[in-house]
Amino acid sequence: MSSARKPLVLVADDEADIRSSLRMVLEYAGMSVTEAATGPEALDRVDAASPDAVILDIKMPRMDGLEVLSEIRRRGIDVPVVVVSGHGTIATALEATRRGAFDFMEKPLESDRVLLVLRNALEQRRLREENRDLRLSFEERFRLVGDSAALRRVQEDIALAAPTKASVLITGESGTGKELVARAIHRNSPRDSKPFVKVNCAAIPEELIESELFGHEKGSFTGATRDQAGKFAQADGGTIFLDEIGDMSVKTQSKVLRALQDGEVEPVGAARTLTVDVRVIAATNKDLPAEIGAGRFREDLYFRLNVVPIRVPPLRERREDIDALVAWFAENFCRENGCRAKRFSPDALGVLRGLPWRGNVRELRNAVERLLIMTPGDTIRPEDIPAGLAAPLDGEAGAQALRESVVIPHAGTSLQSFKDAAERAYLLAKLEENGWNIAATAKAIDTPRSNLYKKLEAYGLAREREG
Repeated sequence: MSSARKPLVLVADDEADIRSSLRMVLEYAGMSVTEAATGPEALDRVDAASPDAVILDIKMPRMDGLEVLSEIRRRGIDVPVVVVSGHGTIATALEATRRGAFDFMEKPLESDRVLLVLRNALEQRRLREENRDLRLSFEERFRLVGDSAALRRVQEDIALAAPTKASVLITGESGTGKELVARAIHRNSPRDSKPFVKVNCAAIPEELIESELFGHEKGSFTGATRDQAGKFAQADGGTIFLDEIGDMSVKTQSKVLRALQDGEVEPVGAARTLTVDVRVIAATNKDLPAEIGAGRFREDLYFRLNVVPIRVPPLRERREDIDALVAWFAENFCRENGCRAKRFSPDALGVLRGLPWRGNVRELRNAVERLLIMTPGDTIRPEDIPAGLAAPLDGEAGAQALRESVVIPHAGTSLQSFKDAAERAYLLAKLEENGWNIAATAKAIDTPRSNLYKKLEAYGLAREREG
C-alpha cells in the first residue's frame, strides 16, 4: 500500500444505510471507500479496485460473506478482510478466522471499533508488504549474476545440495562470491525460514572465537558480565556459515567437529552442553589438503565439512559474465546513491573483460563504482578506464592471468572497435608483465619504442602511481 495515497476500503453490505454510514465514518478518517451490495459484486470490486482492506457482511444475496472470503483467498488475494454479522456467534467468528479473516465484528457497528480494527489491519498489511519488499531487496542483493557455463555448474551444485542436510565446503579465491553461494543454498533449503548466521573466522581474535561460536556464561572470563548465546545456538534450526574456516585454530576446530558429529556445543565456563540443530556451510580460499599436511587443519574436520564440495570459479574463468555483472553493479549503485544512470560503451566493456581481476567479482564491483563516480559523462568509454585499474597477480598465476587477459571475445560493435579494445588490453597486459619498462615491453612485443609510445598516447595508457 502506497503511503502517497489514501487507503481504499471496500464496504460490502446489502444494506444501503450501513454502507452510507460506514462511508461517512471512513472518509472522515481520511480513507477512500468503494461499495458492493452483493457477494459477486464484492468479488468484482476486489478484482477491479484492489482495495487495501475489506469490510464484509456475512448475510448478502446470491453469495454470503464467508463464501466471498473463501473465494478471495482461493484467488490468492492478500487483502485483510474484516467480517461483520448482525447475528454473530462464536462459531461464526471461528469459521471466519479459519477462512482467513483478519477480525470479526458484530452489528450494530461502533465507529471507534471499526476505525481501530481497520487501522490495525492496514498497518499489518503495510508491515507485511514492507517485509516482503525488504526480503526481495535482500535476495536481489545476494543474487548470483551471470550465465556462463562455469556459473551454471555452481548453480547446479547449489540445486543439488540445498534440499539436503549435508555439510558443504565452498572453495575459491577471495572475492569470487562464496558467501553468495552459501546464502543461495540456505535460501533454497527447508531451513529458509530459520536463521542464516555468518561467522568470519579470520576476523575474530583467537582468544574470543570459542566464546563467539559456542557462547559463554557470566563470569567465565574477564569481561564476561552476562550470559551470551553463541553463533551455533543463534543458528539453531537454520544454517551457520563459517567463512574463512582455514584460519580457525586447531583447538577450535576440535569443538566445531564435535558440534558436527554430536549436535552439541559447550559454552565457555559452562558445566553443561547444549543440543543444536544446525547445518554447517564452510568456505575458504586456502588449500585445506596442504594445510592438513602442514598440521594446521584437522583431517577429520575436513572430511566432515567436505561432504558436498563446491568450487566457485575465479572471474577470469567466467569472463562472459562481466557484461552482466557490470550492468548489475552499475544499476544498483546508481539506484542506492540516487545518481543518474550511466552506461558502459561496448569498447569499455571489452577493456574490462580483458583485465586480470585479481580480486575477482569484488574487485570488479569496486572498479565499476569507482568509474561511475569518477566519470563525468553519461557513458563510460575506454579512455575513462585508468591503467592499472585491476591489480596484476604475482608470479606464474599473474603471468597466466595476463596472458588470458588479452582474450576479448565480444569487444565492440565493429571490427575496428574489437581491434582497438584487444590491442589496448594486450599492451596493458604486456606493460604489467614487464613492470612498465618501456624498453623491455617494446622488445617483448617486437616493436620500436617510438611506436609503443605512440600507442600508449593513443590509448591513454599511463601507469598509476601510488599515493
